[in-house]
Amino acid sequence: MIRFLAIQHTFSEFLGTFEHQLESRGIGFVYQRPMAGQDLAGSALQFDALWLLGGAYTPDDREHCPWLDDELRLIQVFRAAGRPVVGLGFGAQLLALSFGGGVSGAQWDARWTVARKTAAGQGDPLAEALDGRPVLVLAAGAVELAPAIEPLLVDPDGRWLAIRPSPASYGLLFRPELKPGMIEDMIMEEGRPLPNHIDALLEETRVHWHELQQVSDLTAAALVSALDLMRERRKMPVFSLHLVPKD
Repeated sequence: MIRFLAIQHTFSEFLGTFEHQLESRGIGFVYQRPMAGQDLAGSALQFDALWLLGGAYTPDDREHCPWLDDELRLIQVFRAAGRPVVGLGFGAQLLALSFGGGVSGAQWDARWTVARKTAAGQGDPLAEALDGRPVLVLAAGAVELAPAIEPLLVDPDGRWLAIRPSPASYGLLFRPELKPGMIEDMIMEEGRPLPNHIDALLEETRVHWHELQQVSDLTAAALVSALDLMRERRKMPVFSLHLVPKD
């Protein structure tokens, strides 16, 4: 069975609209929650892909996210194993950091914008599918890409929205998995930092809900195609050890 590993950084942010997309394709998924004290996987060989989900803090905030170095190591483990990696929002920032990027700001990037395909995005399934589409960005802080990484999608001001730093990885700064109910849960989550205009962003998301659903569908189809997500990777067998009593 195809099985994905999803790293959840807050209680409010999960695979969202992608859950149905994956389930309809017969793909299973497992959540690991380091923010709740759960240890991260040490190997990629029991999973077919890694998903790095959204978060509430900047990608260098080790005070609130003490597991960051372990997660960056996990990204390298999946890369070394040739397993696909997909980052969304905070997860995209971590992916960019793992490919040599650097944190450059502490302000929220929370807005609706329009995705524009770049020259590097020509022929890429994701960039071709989302060119000209409205997308929702929601991430704390900012990450500058390494000079060697060319974005596939940018906003009208040229800021990156999507990268494919290797054939088996995508980082999406925009959030195709979000639903209005997830943003409502973020607002209700105790002690969670949020952008000051989160209420207005929620209302705008409700207005754009139909477009967001279309973006989610197009993104899922493009990722499945580009990363060959319907192919099950070889997994190491799991052995059960049975102790045999001595005579």
